[in-house]
Amino acid sequence: MHGPIPAAPARIRIVGGGLAGPEAALVAARLGCAVELYEMRAVIDGRLRSTPAHRTQDFAELVCSNSLKSESENSAPWLLKQEMRMAGSPLLACADASAVPAGHALAVDRAEFSRRVEEAIAAHPRIAVRREEVMRLDPEQPTILATGPLTSDALCQEIVRLTGSSQLAFYDSISPIVEADSIDMERAFFAARYGKGTADYLNCPMNKEEYDRFYDALIAAEGAESRKWEQLPYFEGCLPMEELARRGRDTLRFGPMKPVGLRDPRTGKTPWAVVQLRAENVRANSFNLVGLQNHLKYGEQARIFRLIPGLEEAVFLRFGQIHRNTYVNAPELLTDRLNLRRHPNLWIAGQLSGVEGYTESIASGLLAGLFAASAVNGRGTEPAPRCTAMGSLVHYLTQARTRNFQPANITFDLLPPLEDDPSARIRDKRERHRLQCRRALEAFAAWLRSFPGITMGGCAGAVDRGRERSEA
Repeated sequence: MHGPIPAAPARIRIVGGGLAGPEAALVAARLGCAVELYEMRAVIDGRLRSTPAHRTQDFAELVCSNSLKSESENSAPWLLKQEMRMAGSPLLACADASAVPAGHALAVDRAEFSRRVEEAIAAHPRIAVRREEVMRLDPEQPTILATGPLTSDALCQEIVRLTGSSQLAFYDSISPIVEADSIDMERAFFAARYGKGTADYLNCPMNKEEYDRFYDALIAAEGAESRKWEQLPYFEGCLPMEELARRGRDTLRFGPMKPVGLRDPRTGKTPWAVVQLRAENVRANSFNLVGLQNHLKYGEQARIFRLIPGLEEAVFLRFGQIHRNTYVNAPELLTDRLNLRRHPNLWIAGQLSGVEGYTESIASGLLAGLFAASAVNGRGTEPAPRCTAMGSLVHYLTQARTRNFQPANITFDLLPPLEDDPSARIRDKRERHRLQCRRALEAFAAWLRSFPGITMGGCAGAVDRGRERSEA
């Protein structure tokens, strides 16, 4: 005699194959849900259907930097990653496994990172991949939208139809990449600021005359678009370098080209300015120009960047470019569980939700996967604790001013102060941050226990490894 037929697993539709979508898919599938993961990028009849910024159809393709930010203990990015490791973040595990030397940061070999994410998705029996564009949404069907900064026009219109709110957009830039063999290593040098950590950054020093020549050429350069682009609402945290340069001759020297903490071994002195390059992969056969994202014509980029000492013969594997970044007015639309107030079966994750940065996008995908899986399985959940990094990100998204809302990275400014703790009187910032991190991790661990299927088993080792990397 046969027993009762087991219930079919609850189904969740996830749209977007960048960072948040695959993270949400793997988390929801781990919690027993059947997942359909949609990604519009695909090779059709031998041709790649893609976006203005992507180059492949791969899941988790990194189109800008290859860095997931600081691993320095008790920093805000470190805290966010520790919470993610504690929750067993699938994509952060892939990042840890594909890490390349980057001092106190977690940077990855972007091809290896994507390969590992792709492999994890393909290996999961409850995830079905659909290579097609989603243009219509059923508000009754549990769906996580994680289409990122390049959400298609058709889907944007569909989101507007459902939310009744127009979408905000700014424009984000990506940095150039050069071949390692084309860099003059007689002029460049490896070093870490103040000699701390490992010398993972390649530095191209400039004297005042070289900097002035570079600056004048940059200011006079022709942009990639006509004058109608000049007033685009760029995100303040990722301004094109020419926009920064227009704010003053020394802006770059005190920004992405600051020489503080570095000494040119040829002169023994601090350079007037410096351009830093970071390895793109384990083989270190290509480097990106850190912080030099721009919106210039390709020919102009080649001419201007070859004015940098050591890059006179640079071969460019990718030029900087600009692309649209679309996100919803989160304070008006989202709950503290990342679903729409008017349509609770629709969750928003990744940059579309208003977070900024790779790690933040993955973290929001993790949360959306947890919340959606719990909802479709009939379990109530509490939002992430306010004192945690994840909880603070969500608090910002849902409680910020709706007027002129802009995306945010994780910073200590988003975390609540220690006002209810006697240690709040401690003036030392590092000690306050240490106590905030300790409080956050304790609260996050307690919160995770409310999710059946999410255990701390094996996570402690990941946390320790992250701490060891930050202390190395």
